[in-house]
Amino acid sequence: MSTLPLPFFSGTSTRAPFSFSLKSSPPSAASSSSSSSLVPFQRVELFRSTSTRTTRSFSCVFYSLKAKAMAELVQDKESGVAATGSSGGGRPEVEHSRTFLEARSEQELLSGIRKEVEAGRLPPNVAAGMEELYQNYRNAVFQSGDPSAVEIVLSNMAVAFDRMLLDVEDPFVFEPYHKALREPFDYYMFGQNYIRPLTDFRNSYVGNLSLFYEIEEKLKQGHNVVLISNHQTEADPAIITLLLEKTNPHVAENMIYVAGDRVITDPLCKPFSMGRNLICVYSKKHMYDVPELVEMKRKANTQSLKQMALLLRGGSKIVWIAPSGGRDRPDPLTEEWYPVEKQIGERRNISFHGAGLSVAPKISFQEIAAACEKSEEAKDVYSQALYKSVTKQYNVLKSAVHGKQGLEASTAGVSLSQPWN
Repeated sequence: MSTLPLPFFSGTSTRAPFSFSLKSSPPSAASSSSSSSLVPFQRVELFRSTSTRTTRSFSCVFYSLKAKAMAELVQDKESGVAATGSSGGGRPEVEHSRTFLEARSEQELLSGIRKEVEAGRLPPNVAAGMEELYQNYRNAVFQSGDPSAVEIVLSNMAVAFDRMLLDVEDPFVFEPYHKALREPFDYYMFGQNYIRPLTDFRNSYVGNLSLFYEIEEKLKQGHNVVLISNHQTEADPAIITLLLEKTNPHVAENMIYVAGDRVITDPLCKPFSMGRNLICVYSKKHMYDVPELVEMKRKANTQSLKQMALLLRGGSKIVWIAPSGGRDRPDPLTEEWYPVEKQIGERRNISFHGAGLSVAPKISFQEIAAACEKSEEAKDVYSQALYKSVTKQYNVLKSAVHGKQGLEASTAGVSLSQPWN
């Protein structure tokens, strides 16, 4: 067993795509061919049709039925089987308000927020965030031009509000290693179906598919894969899995994300986090924000590292890490990328947009650092190699998502293919 060393890159459904790198221990002889020429980018097509209108109509019905089915699942399983977050089973469902699931219009859904505040079941600050989230989500889905946008928004937001209220009433506590909750309520599919209508699949791309297939094969052979990435939105995990669910479902559903404390404490974010495999950590940047919690955070991080070591020891694990610890944004003057801090209860800016995902050839730390005399120098050289690799692919993918298939794409050494048939 080894860990596959590949640089990895990806893009989000926001205006700017995001990127990754894959890293691990020295490659086996069988995997040495992965550094060969790159496979062109390919457009993602979910449905085949000679008619754009037919395809759009079919896809919107698909979204709507999925969302309705999810709402019915919540209604049918209010009392679930007791299980812990770390076991991957269902959490105990408590008796709680059905206000949002019973809403049949936007007015009823929004008035339900005020009703829950008046009943003392929903804090005013959380309620304000929920209402703002609704408005932003609605506007973004409407940008898609989907004729069933009203129904999609109502059904998806009803389920989202129901899960948020449930967590306020009965807060979920994440273990150091949290396995996605798939039953009695499928939080993974809930997140997928919520983000799916925001993704313009006709203008989305997956690059270097041969390397994704190689990753999947390596995982099946017992190897580990670690993705080193920058981070752009809360929706990154959903975007990654949405773009891979057709070609590489094993990678999509089994990915483990290293998650900071914000995504497991923010009440508007927690239901989406519950549907992902997570290694939960506290950021060093905020370790001393609350002095009395420092020791608890340290112990929790120690447990998380032990859990990760155990997982990797077992093999066949794929782990996503955003080492900058924040969502990266370009400086408006220098255009240099840097991590941006986000507060709990942040404003959710949402849009309908294309997305991109790609993986670059492997990068071996041993090979990169061979000429370095000091460990710190080796780390810097390796970091720069990763940065250059993902920047190169980022520029190509940005051009693809924004439809600029000319000079920018060709100078990066990766061409763009025709859409899938």
